[in-house]
Amino acid sequence: LSLLSEVLLEMEFLDVTTIRDTRTGKYAKLPKQPKVRNVFNMDFPDSNHLAKALTIVSGPDMVNLTYHNFFAAKDKVNWADDILAIAYNPQRANVCRQVFLDKLYVRLSLHTNKDGKIPVKHIYKMFPADKKRVESALAAAHFPKGKFDHIKPDAFTEAAFKTFLSNLCPRPEIYEIFTSYSAKPYMTKENFTKFLHEKQRDSRLNEELYPPLRPEQVKALIDKYELSSNANRGQMSPEGLLYFLMGSETSPVVLDKLAQCHDMNQPIPHYYVKSSHNTYLTAGQFSGVSSPEMYRQCLLAGCRCLELDCWKGKPPEEEPIITHGFTMTTEILFKDVIEAIAESAFKTSKYPVILSFENHVDSVKQQEKMANYCKTIFGDALLTEPLEKYPLKSGQQIPSPAELMGKILIKNKKNSAPQAKAGQANVKKTTSQDQQQGPCSSADPNQTAQTNQESQESINFLFLLSCLYQGTAGQEVTAYEEMSALVNYIQPNKFITFENAKKKNKSYVISSFVETKGESLISKTAVEFVEYNKRQMSRIYPKGTRMDSSNYNPQPFWNVGCQMVALNYQTMDFPMQLNMALFEFNGRTGFLLKHDLLRRNDKKFDPFTDRIDTIVANTLTIKVYSGQFLSDKNVKTAVEVEIIGLPGDPKRKNRTKWSPMPNAINPVWNEEPFVFEKILCPDMASLRIAAYEEGGKFIGHRIIPIDAIQSGFQHICLRSESNLALTLPALFVYIEVKDYIPAAFADFTDALFNPVKSTKPAKQEASFTYSRKLHRILANFLPLRTQTIEFIHRS
Repeated sequence: LSLLSEVLLEMEFLDVTTIRDTRTGKYAKLPKQPKVRNVFNMDFPDSNHLAKALTIVSGPDMVNLTYHNFFAAKDKVNWADDILAIAYNPQRANVCRQVFLDKLYVRLSLHTNKDGKIPVKHIYKMFPADKKRVESALAAAHFPKGKFDHIKPDAFTEAAFKTFLSNLCPRPEIYEIFTSYSAKPYMTKENFTKFLHEKQRDSRLNEELYPPLRPEQVKALIDKYELSSNANRGQMSPEGLLYFLMGSETSPVVLDKLAQCHDMNQPIPHYYVKSSHNTYLTAGQFSGVSSPEMYRQCLLAGCRCLELDCWKGKPPEEEPIITHGFTMTTEILFKDVIEAIAESAFKTSKYPVILSFENHVDSVKQQEKMANYCKTIFGDALLTEPLEKYPLKSGQQIPSPAELMGKILIKNKKNSAPQAKAGQANVKKTTSQDQQQGPCSSADPNQTAQTNQESQESINFLFLLSCLYQGTAGQEVTAYEEMSALVNYIQPNKFITFENAKKKNKSYVISSFVETKGESLISKTAVEFVEYNKRQMSRIYPKGTRMDSSNYNPQPFWNVGCQMVALNYQTMDFPMQLNMALFEFNGRTGFLLKHDLLRRNDKKFDPFTDRIDTIVANTLTIKVYSGQFLSDKNVKTAVEVEIIGLPGDPKRKNRTKWSPMPNAINPVWNEEPFVFEKILCPDMASLRIAAYEEGGKFIGHRIIPIDAIQSGFQHICLRSESNLALTLPALFVYIEVKDYIPAAFADFTDALFNPVKSTKPAKQEASFTYSRKLHRILANFLPLRTQTIEFIHRS
């Protein structure tokens, strides 16, 4: 960038958040202009230009991409992987609020004019919602406020920028929280300790395993965040409290869960697998453009199951193609897709990739080409034979993601019968047509022709309707020897009944269900569906009438343990937002271990239950206090909160009122908290919080699994529709997650946790008897944790 800045009129910034890929060598885009090639000696025999080329791919989503091409004049480019690692580090997108504000400061500091000064117009451009407020804040920070003024670098200090922000976006709600713990202009160490224990500590934590902060730890926090001399006296000001609440200790997400933390040694059917439908499409299902780039982007996003709709190529090349059959979507070469997959398969996740072939290539020669491309391009990464430890036998589970690391598996029809000869694929269809014509053979030829034409048109119309509704998967052709030989652990089979699948007990057999069929099975036989998914895999795909590439809600299918819930990745609607948010966890591996309820064989699970004996339900309370920099327009805003989980979880969406005045910089909502009383299985539920402008325009959102939420005051930095972290928009909330206690037992529970307060000291024997009775009552009605029941014995 330093080299480019000498040439460009204004420096160009590339936000790491938007980086989607780095490509070097033959995968990089090389300049074609003769002058540029001559400058870098690219056409000289020993220039080694491929090693010096670098392309960085960025974009707000997977479709709208920009390619930034660089060329190293001297050294080879050997740091492209490091850039990619930074871009895809899950913790980078989950940094604290202060890091995002620091990012603004760095950006403005670097964005200088040719004299090395910071143009004031860049500050106005960064905060466009209210020009007068920006002007006033600049004056308060002793910055010039004219649009054509400039700030000297030595005057644009980090402290001065913080002063500017505090005046631009005052935080009255922070002062209100502060005064609830201290009537003085500062908090003592004891005040701050009380605040941390009462507000920032998760009530579900065991105090022996997770003890409260020690005095020296509290003092260290004061030293870290209190910028005034109060820190020397162990005191914290309102400003210090604000910086603490924007710091790394108050992340809304348990950061350990972002790293790879799941057991990856269980059979693949025990995992959710991030899956794509019609991966090649960049837009609609009827006339969208197909592109090999979509395979790269899905893989880079952690997708581990891709779909390839394969059709016969035309003469003379007879190269197999990928397209959406019976539509106007464009065609791409099968070979190009395989090369794209080989390039990107394991860049961001080392765990296995499953290629779901929908094979319509009714040609032995072209199927042989397909198989040969897979073997030669994928090389050793292609799994062509079952592992010795896991033979393809009834009752035998298939390997784990860890055991198949770095492998590509093919899902394609597998033939056990003798292979058909070339040209026989359409025999059945032709015979059927001949039989239809037979009875008319003695009739008038013209009448026969007209009747046959009308009959064929009707058949074609019904066929197209079927394809539109259920897709073309049912019209797959015979798998010839070469393609069939590549299939092992993922063998597609037509679903008959759950009883039939249980009887056969083949874990390597997978069935695909259109969303409507899947919904029907869930509504009628949910428990059987769960049992099926414990043993073998299922794949769900969108109904064919979703011509706009919209998506269905994946949550009901996850609730019954469906592994491959395939979505249209080109459409970033709510279902895709939920999908992207959840698969961000476990190190973005593309595999999430299903809950124990969906794996264990000794107990059946009904997702429609209203109580789970082995699980402690949670109550989630959230109060939305304020927003910061929600829009670049001066508008009213509102916040919507909901829980996504089991059918028995609280379902009502809660919404704040519109902010009293048009104010997108620091709106405040002084409303009652939203309470989601009984979340049955917290590990299978998520919190969604979203902000909107008046009129319904989407601002940003955040989806966090309940088991990954940290209780306390939090600044939630919002995400775009495509799950990219937004720099400015944030919400300040208070979240409390605690064990669910039915109202009828609230008094008993208070007595349990505060036995001294609830009993008279003089009657110790009676108190102990009362506690024993409480123990029995609560053991029968509440699934309390072991340490709680031990506590009553000690009492």
